[in-house]
Parts: sequence; C-alpha cells; structure tokens
Amino acid sequence: MSVSCGVECVVILGCIRWAWKRCTYIGADDSATWPTATHEEFEPIPRVCRIILAVYEPDLHCPKYFPAGGYRLNPGWVVKRVAYEDTLGHAPPYIIYLDHDNHEIVLAIRGLNLVKESDYKLLLNNRLGMQMFDGGYVHYGLLKSAIWVLNNESETLKKLWQENGKEYKMVFAGHSLGSGVAALLTVIVVNHGDELGGIPRSSVKCYAVAPARCMSLNLAVKYADVICSVVLQDDFLPRTPTPLEDIFKSIFCLPCLLFLVCLRDTFIPEGRKLSDPRRLYAPGRIYHIVERKFCRCGRYPPEVRTAIPVDGRFEHIVLSCNATSDHAILWIEREAEQALERLKELSTETTTTPPKVQKFDRKQTIEKEHKDALERAVSLNIPHAVTTTGEETSGNIEESSSGNKSVEPCKDETDDYKETKKPLRKNARTNWNEVVEKLFKRDETGQLLLKRENSATE
Repeated sequence: MSVSCGVECVVILGCIRWAWKRCTYIGADDSATWPTATHEEFEPIPRVCRIILAVYEPDLHCPKYFPAGGYRLNPGWVVKRVAYEDTLGHAPPYIIYLDHDNHEIVLAIRGLNLVKESDYKLLLNNRLGMQMFDGGYVHYGLLKSAIWVLNNESETLKKLWQENGKEYKMVFAGHSLGSGVAALLTVIVVNHGDELGGIPRSSVKCYAVAPARCMSLNLAVKYADVICSVVLQDDFLPRTPTPLEDIFKSIFCLPCLLFLVCLRDTFIPEGRKLSDPRRLYAPGRIYHIVERKFCRCGRYPPEVRTAIPVDGRFEHIVLSCNATSDHAILWIEREAEQALERLKELSTETTTTPPKVQKFDRKQTIEKEHKDALERAVSLNIPHAVTTTGEETSGNIEESSSGNKSVEPCKDETDDYKETKKPLRKNARTNWNEVVEKLFKRDETGQLLLKRENSATE
C-alpha cells in the first residue's frame, strides 16, 4: 500500500513539475544566452517589413497601413505587382520593388490569407520526406512555389540587376507563408546564380519574417550567411514542428494544439530531434525581438538578440496569449522599428573608435559565428551537415574557358538514404534542371507548366 502511494506521489510531483516548467516557459528563454545585435546589421529589417506590408495594401498611393518609422515606400519604384489572379494559386501575391535609396532589388511575398483556399493547399502540400534539395530536406509545396516564382520573374530580376550596373543587391523577403517561399527561392538563386545573370552569393540576401519551418537543420545552418529570420517574442509559427499541417489545425484550436505539442515534445529526446534529417526548421540566422518578461505586465523596450543556433533552435512551444498576435506583420514592423531606435541609442560608437573598424570587426564576428555553427552541426552528427562556406557552397556552378556557365549534375539520393540510413556525401547537390523536370512539364511552345499532383514526385 505504501509503495503504491509512493509511486502515485512521484507521478503527481512529476506532472506538477512538468506543468510548472511549461507554464513558466516564455519566448525570451529561447534566446536568453544570445548576444545583442548591432544596429548596423538590424537596420534593413524594419525597412523590409514595410515593403512586405505594401503587398497587403490595396492601393499604394493611399496606404491603409502607416509605418511606425520614417521610411516610406515610393509607389513609382514598384516594378511589378502580382495578385492572386495572376499567380493562379501557385504562389502568394508579391511585388518587385526597386529601392534606389538603398541599392536593392526587393521581391517581397505576403503571408497566409485565411480566406484563400490556394494558400492552404500550398501550405498542406508538405509530403514529408518526399522532396530533397541540396543535400537536405525542404517543404515540398513551398519549394514548388519558389520555383514557379523564379520561372516567372527570372527575366525581370535579371534585367533589373544588369541595368543597374550589377551594383544592387538582390533581396528576397516574405512574411509567414511567404517567408518559406522567399527562403527556398534564395537557396535556388545562391546555387544557380546563372538564372539571374550570374549574380554572386555575396549580392543575395533573404529576410524571413515570422518564418515557417521550411528546411532541414543542415540547410538552415548552411545558408545562415544569406538568410535571416526575424521572430517576435512568442510567435507560434517558427516553433510549430513539422508536419506543417499542425499550423492549419492551430487556426481552429490553438490552445489544444499547443498543449498536445508540448506534451509530445517533452518525451522526444533532443538527440532524436537533431538526428531526424526530415525535421524542418526556421531558416538561417535568427533575430529574436524580445519585449516581455516573466511575471511582468505590459511590453518593455524591445531588445534584439541574434545567433545561429544549432541545438535548441526554437524547439519549445510557448503557452502564451500572444502566440498569434506576435505573428502579425503590423506588430513585427512596429516593434522592429522601436528595437532599431533603441539599438541606435545603445550604440557603443565613440569618437575614439571609428565606425568602419567596428563594422569590419562585426563582419568578422558574423563569419566566425557561421563557421562555428557549421562545425557544431558536424560535431552533433546532424545528417548531411557540411563545413563548406561562402562561395564554395555554390561550386556546382562552373564556368568553362569559353565563359559559359554550366551546372554540375547530381543524383537525387533520397532512395539511397532510405535504404542505407547513412548521411549523404558532403557535396550533394540538386541540379536545377532535375528539379524543374520533376515539378514542371513543357507545352508545345516550350512554356513551363505545373505537373499534376499525382505525378509531381515521380
């Protein structure tokens, strides 16, 4: 009798401890050990948020959403605006914006529209483990959407880049659903720059705002030098593990989903999560905007923490009433602007330390963080992790003596991995033409058309 009572007490205490840890866990805990970002590196993010917000505007000349800061979008610099009627459900709406002030060509993609069935189809077309790309796994529907956007806009982007003397940066940005499309679009362009006239990796940048988990951990770390994810406090989307069907369920019963996901993840060891090559993550370097503290009411002046996390990469669902409101682009744009102003106030620049030296030192620090993250991924035995960085990662694009660029062919080794359960070769690449042939077919005029769903992964 006493033994059974003792067991019951242990179980009850264990449940109370788990409930206490889950209920007291806040979004700020994810980045508690991260260093603070500098205002130079965070400066583009509020501006990019404003450009993304413009995709939601019905009329750019009479904006409905006013920015928190001083940046104003110039409607005359909008090169192209694509609506749902133009994408036909293949991708969310987007705009192409030529920012002459900052020398950037921006392709900004909007997030999930709750009343559009095509967005749900895109999000739920996950097919876990069915699509391999560049030595890792990616979200099938988002990759297909990214390829569709690139096929439709490659000539426009190429022309803009060449007309401006190749001095402008190519920036891909997106919110929510669009962030996943933008991130995978960036991966394709970095590896196949010839599609945009041979643009180098150093001229490509991606900002994934409230990012969807769209790529495996090795890819998330590998492209941290070109992809930046922006997360506001308790945002649920970067923390919602695959499959992404959970996001669809969360729209209708978020409290139930959060409780079940917390309960499930409690019993999944960290090593098992890291060793699963098909578990998807938020991409790239993370900028976490923190503005609330435990047992404190109201919002505080936001601070920005940044890192390239490998283990513990937003793995815990936060039980918070702000989990959905922190996902809104309006809140993110406003808090990012306030965070930037605070970073400027806290800047350590002095007359005895020239700003150029600080920027150079910070650039070296960022490069070292990326290298350390790649080495950390290898040390943790994360499948397909590689230590190559910089331009070496796009080594599959070779230039012959005649000046013509060619793409190194690569065999898709998904089936081999299933059979052997061993990591792929380090320099595994997915050929652009192979991806196109899998997802598209050509008509009599040579135009690319999407294949039917039942033959998309043949």
